[in-house]
Amino acid sequence: MTCRFKVHLTFTQPMSACESRNRSNSRLNIRLLQCVFILQKSVRMSVSDPPDIIPVPKPRSRYFREGVLQPSSSERNGQLLCPDVTADTQMKSEEEESDIKHEVSVDDAFRPMRSISALPDPQHVSDTLPWPDTPHISSSPSPDSARAADAVSSDDCPVTPDLLSNDRHDSNDDSLTDLGTEVRTETCTSEGIHQVPKSQDVQSKPGRPNKPRAATIRVSRKKQKLSGPHQKAEPSRSECVVAQSSWLDVWRGRKHNVLWVSLDGHVISMWKKRTDKFTEYVFHVTSITNIREQDQGRFSIHLQKKHFEFMAHSEAVRQLWLTSLYTSRGSEAITAPKQHGPLTMKDPRKKVYTAIRGFSLWIYSSKEDFTVGLGMMFVSMNIASVKATGRHSFSLITPYRTFNFSADSAKETAAWLESLNEVIRSALSYSEVALRLWSSPCNKVCADCGAANPEWASVNLLVVICEACAGAHRSMGSNWSKVRSLKLDNKVWTEPLIKLFVLYGNKAASGVWGHSIPPTEQISPDVSPDQRLEFILAKYRKGLYRKAHPLATSQKLLDQRLREVVCGPDVEETLSLLCSGARVSCSITDPDLRSAISEAESAGQTLQTELLRHNEFVAAPDFVQTRHSEEQIEELHGKLDEERFLFSQENESAACDVLDLTEVISVFDCSAGQTHEFEALSLTDSVICRADGRDALLKHMLHIMKIVLAGVVVEEDLLGVCAVSRASIREGAALQCAEVWCTLHDGEMSIHTKHGSTDTVTLDSQTRCHLQRSENCILLEFPDRTLHMQFELEHSCVRWHELVQRALSSTTDGPQRSGTVPCSIDRCISHITQHGLTVEGLYRRCGVAPQISKLVDDLSVSPRRALLKTDELSILDISGALKQILRQSFEIIPHAHRPLWLKAAVLSDEKQRLQTYHKLLKQLPPDNRVTLAALCGHLHIVQKHSQQNRMTAHNLAVIFVVTLFQELAMNPALRQLTKELILRHREIFTNHVETGGDIITVL
Repeated sequence: MTCRFKVHLTFTQPMSACESRNRSNSRLNIRLLQCVFILQKSVRMSVSDPPDIIPVPKPRSRYFREGVLQPSSSERNGQLLCPDVTADTQMKSEEEESDIKHEVSVDDAFRPMRSISALPDPQHVSDTLPWPDTPHISSSPSPDSARAADAVSSDDCPVTPDLLSNDRHDSNDDSLTDLGTEVRTETCTSEGIHQVPKSQDVQSKPGRPNKPRAATIRVSRKKQKLSGPHQKAEPSRSECVVAQSSWLDVWRGRKHNVLWVSLDGHVISMWKKRTDKFTEYVFHVTSITNIREQDQGRFSIHLQKKHFEFMAHSEAVRQLWLTSLYTSRGSEAITAPKQHGPLTMKDPRKKVYTAIRGFSLWIYSSKEDFTVGLGMMFVSMNIASVKATGRHSFSLITPYRTFNFSADSAKETAAWLESLNEVIRSALSYSEVALRLWSSPCNKVCADCGAANPEWASVNLLVVICEACAGAHRSMGSNWSKVRSLKLDNKVWTEPLIKLFVLYGNKAASGVWGHSIPPTEQISPDVSPDQRLEFILAKYRKGLYRKAHPLATSQKLLDQRLREVVCGPDVEETLSLLCSGARVSCSITDPDLRSAISEAESAGQTLQTELLRHNEFVAAPDFVQTRHSEEQIEELHGKLDEERFLFSQENESAACDVLDLTEVISVFDCSAGQTHEFEALSLTDSVICRADGRDALLKHMLHIMKIVLAGVVVEEDLLGVCAVSRASIREGAALQCAEVWCTLHDGEMSIHTKHGSTDTVTLDSQTRCHLQRSENCILLEFPDRTLHMQFELEHSCVRWHELVQRALSSTTDGPQRSGTVPCSIDRCISHITQHGLTVEGLYRRCGVAPQISKLVDDLSVSPRRALLKTDELSILDISGALKQILRQSFEIIPHAHRPLWLKAAVLSDEKQRLQTYHKLLKQLPPDNRVTLAALCGHLHIVQKHSQQNRMTAHNLAVIFVVTLFQELAMNPALRQLTKELILRHREIFTNHVETGGDIITVL
């Protein structure tokens, strides 16, 4: 192969002496000749024996103007950006073919030349690296090489220091910054122009393997296996060879992620979570051009211009993947697209390229990815529906997500709508009842296995199922599941029953019967009949995955609550009660009680009546407290990744499993003495994390708490929290339950509802805590209220009971908590917290003076018996009474202490200022300290509802600075101090101390 080079040099006369000019020009000529020699040598090399590194001259630091250009980090490490050298080549057709079984390919042969052939465009370089102003380097790259240049990082240019070993110059030599150079190099051959393959990512080069991120915490994991379906039976040999799935560390270029990767014999799909319905990447096996085996559990899959590098957590898993990939060769090619073109996708808004292939809509990031065959995801049309939303826009609706697209013109939109509707019509069978039920997206897939377009239903369980699952339901018997066809059993499908399925159906039933199905036990449409039957029996007869009603342990309360609920429209709670065993017929012990059906008919609740009639003579699984039969304990390494917890067997090995943090239902701080650990619980996993220091532990624990309580609690309110759990709470003798999140911190328990409201109760010496272990329930008795807290796991219940008892003992026995809040103040704060947080102008608006005086007198005589009303005007009277008591009857900060607080307020250093606050709090009398803490905690809650009550922390500080500091209230520093006490009360009033090896939180 003959090569020739054309080098065009243009020199601009420098503004310097003649000798200096000649010396600079000669040096530049030498360096350019070195570059040309290296290029010529590289091209002449044999394809089978490429060099490891192509040396490129390294510029010296004196070539950069002082203050204009500094060497980058890559240059300091021996790498640099070199001038753009373009080489346009095109291989023969026989050289383009590569064998998937072999390591050596054309792509490998030209790997060393990639750093030369695909260098950054000078314009791009000027945007990223500030070249000197005077030198000008231009090039004339071809379009193909320009595209290659855009995809390559400057780090792809390796440098050998040996080349520059003799390049020694005097530091006083004249700079070359005044020399302008135009260089253009072309590589030609007698056989034609060869295109050098695009550069691979620098991390995939030999000697620099990709490594997973190191673990950050030690983990002991108890993986619990439900006593339901066993592990899937070993498939046949052919199925085992082709199908494969596991967690893998995946690199695409420099981007690293841990993904659940699956191969079904035709398509490779990658998900961020096992429960996700849409992929991160997906491509057909016929798009693969090469597979490369590497060491340390690694292998790579190459497409035309893109590649993925994978790392398995063991060599055995890697071999299984390679075997499956090789076996999948020769698969039938992917269906040619019926229609394709660019669209704009909203949420998030981005340009995509879409194609209709068979009965699926494939979505690609770009047209280039469409050409390569690398998709983002595909949507099956047999579970989707489409509708126009505007002249240029339409929506694709699925049970799991709604995609909103827009086209460039109304004509393109109409063409897409016509094509998509045609595909959907060809994928569906017609039935009036089926079409009405399928109008709800969740009903378009089987409630048990996820098969598309199910044509059967269980009318008492309220689930739409496929024909295969319908057979398993029939085998349970009609006293468990009443199976009906959507096409044949026309008489049973009354209008109320159809409305029940359309409004609730699979969505509501799955939230009750399939509340806690582990991903490893969820069946797919292609499972064996035995596995399908075992799963359905575990789901409906044993009730292993159901979400039991909080009253499930008491048959009497279940029946009573059912008669209450059916009088209203809450069908979902009715379904939950029936799932837990509530009886529809009259009570056996008390025949005089009306049945639930009679109550629903009297209240005119047609849907409730229809559901009850289909469940009148059916059975329900017994309430079983212990759901787990065995535990597997693993010692692992863990690291956090946004909403996921990655587990690996070694510190820097690939991930072997992933925990979705959104599934965590409890977090407990279990630290004691020098042991720093916390526990995180999901319905199927228990993870104990250990760290060497307290700071590292809190960093991990707070990250998990922020994910668990996202949208419920702000980050600042998590400081000092030692327990978080999801629970169902009911108050007093009421049977209505609410699902809430509870946090425990500093002798207080906060109850956070889904709607954003917060109720804080103080655990003091008057609080009583009782454990009802058989019901997973804790009973908290306060002087003025009683709370029933029911947890989903027995372990969560026991841990909460232990922590509450510890908080109560520290309240009564701790030397720092000997003080108590005056009963009148505590009564006002509690009442306003429960009933007045949304009153506009709270504490700013004045109440009625005579009524305020009467309240103050009543509270001073008998605080617990004083009548406090809940209407808005009464709340204003109570807030006025609280301010009057604090100013006249109780001096929170004594007069002698106020100058010290003023000195602390003017300190400029924040850390020193907060430490001084801590010292001053310790000097206060116990009652004063506890009362100040209670007041500031209450005001902190008030300002969190400032959008409704208009009382920000600043407004509250202006009002209460007078209460706290009286004659010094006009000082701006004290107003700012009061604002800090409100906003940062957890930091200021919380102090961790060690007593007897246990860390407790005291005031």
